[in-house]
Amino acid sequence: MLNQKSDSLLKESRFIKLAYEQAKINLGSTGTNPSVGCIVEKNGSVISSAYTSLKGRPHAEFNALNKNINFKDSNIYISLEPCSHYGKTPPCTKIIIKNKIKKVFFSIFDLDKRSKKKSLYKLRKKNIFVKNRINEKYGKKFYESYYLNKKKKLPYLDAKIAISKDYFTKSSSSKWISNKQSRVIAHLIRSNYDCIMSTSKSINDDNSELNCRIEGLEKKSPTVVIIDRNFKLRKNLKIIKNKLNRKIYILTSKKNKAKELFFRRKGIKIIKVDKMSSYNDYLHILYLLNKLGISRILLESGLNILNFFLKVKMINNLYIFKNNYKLGSKGINYDNSNSLKKIKLKNKRVNVYLNGESLYKIKIN
Repeated sequence: MLNQKSDSLLKESRFIKLAYEQAKINLGSTGTNPSVGCIVEKNGSVISSAYTSLKGRPHAEFNALNKNINFKDSNIYISLEPCSHYGKTPPCTKIIIKNKIKKVFFSIFDLDKRSKKKSLYKLRKKNIFVKNRINEKYGKKFYESYYLNKKKKLPYLDAKIAISKDYFTKSSSSKWISNKQSRVIAHLIRSNYDCIMSTSKSINDDNSELNCRIEGLEKKSPTVVIIDRNFKLRKNLKIIKNKLNRKIYILTSKKNKAKELFFRRKGIKIIKVDKMSSYNDYLHILYLLNKLGISRILLESGLNILNFFLKVKMINNLYIFKNNYKLGSKGINYDNSNSLKKIKLKNKRVNVYLNGESLYKIKIN
């Protein structure tokens, strides 16, 4: 009996883990909706799998069950509680009931008040077995950004930076201080966010596009928010020329009618902000970005703005790409504040091959 119970728990955990692997596919690309993964199993075999579509609709459960398959008496495993309310689409509990699913397993409850814990009643009323809180600890970590959006109406802010072995962030002899493998992983990281935040200084200096230049992920190039206090963003940059269908916002405190007209004609939105210097100023900006539908932000900038966000404890996770050589006299932008040196990197290394370089992911808050 104990062995049967143990086998059952292992099975539930295994299929929920598979559901999370599905949820990872569109993480950062589902707008204000969470990225959910769904696995349908029958007699121990996966008969369907799906994830939340780009921009958040249709939901994972609909995508998994809207197929020409007999789902009667099968089991469904979902990373998040299925919705049970009518919004822009019908509730997922409805399609689960319609397809005569036998058992429903999900990891954690939704924080949306329209659905939270309501699926239990609706499904059990139809004699469907429901079990929750499977791999709950992992689920709370995975949906940390979604929970922040729901509880505090704030986007989730992470940051990324590349440094040399002697803590310079730029080289006088090369555009990049990280190698090709690291840059590919950096693009992959970008694809998990719906917004990249940078400064006009960083973009002017690097002429960076801040997109996903990996085959198959081009559509996941995030919205760009540019902090530009004094409206110094140049007009002839790649990010402007190659804008395509991406949303770009410039946050500025300076009036410049000619520049405003130029950028607006390019489809770029100008947002006037009174001040950009204190914690409260940037908290206001984050609230504003959340209202624009932005939920996950990756900060890619120079040391000044990064150190500010670290100091005021707005950063949740920090990605550090560290190369294996010293720049010495060729190094530019040394971390004089020693903020990065103070961060303990031991046991924070990400297990990925970068041809001699290292990637660290550090939980800050």
